Amino acid sequence: MDALEAIFTRWSAGKVTEERPPREQIERLLEAAVRAPNHHLTQPWRFFVIAGEAREELGNLMAEHLASKLDDPTSEQAQEQLRRERAKAFRAPVLIVVAASPSRDPKVVEVEEIEATAAAVENLLLAAHAVGLGAMWRTGDIAYDVRLKRWLGLRDDDHVVAIVYVGYPATPPRQTSRKPAGELTRWIGWESP
Repeated sequence: MDALEAIFTRWSAGKVTEERPPREQIERLLEAAVRAPNHHLTQPWRFFVIAGEAREELGNLMAEHLASKLDDPTSEQAQEQLRRERAKAFRAPVLIVVAASPSRDPKVVEVEEIEATAAAVENLLLAAHAVGLGAMWRTGDIAYDVRLKRWLGLRDDDHVVAIVYVGYPATPPRQTSRKPAGELTRWIGWESP
């Protein structure tokens, strides 16, 4: 699959099978991710591949985060919400948490480090699509919780940019409609022939 075909046909696979892709495939996605552009070549991206029983730990963190926001986490309704929150970690056999760990060099602009990490996530998504895997980029409130950062061994001032769910697609590809680029583009200084 060439690059343009991958870009134009990539889709977010919301449902994947329980079959875990081989480690070599996940490593290939990560190698594609680190090819993202990055000002000053600081390579701020960090990857955490979560599979197997580690998903239970992540699910518990997600539920703990939600419980901290609930008025009465012991109520029956809250317990059901917490069960559903815990289950999110099991939506896919592999989750890849992608974080930006910005350089502390004074010449580096922090937002550029986050943007570069987002570009790495897009490379990962395109690579997953190109090799026949389904992937979906998610975040949610847990991405901003310091407990997740500490569990991953990140600094408090690092940024979780994505939680990418990866597996074999369980549904056929579906394309979402997008506005044509022309509706979102303003040409400045471009002269007609």
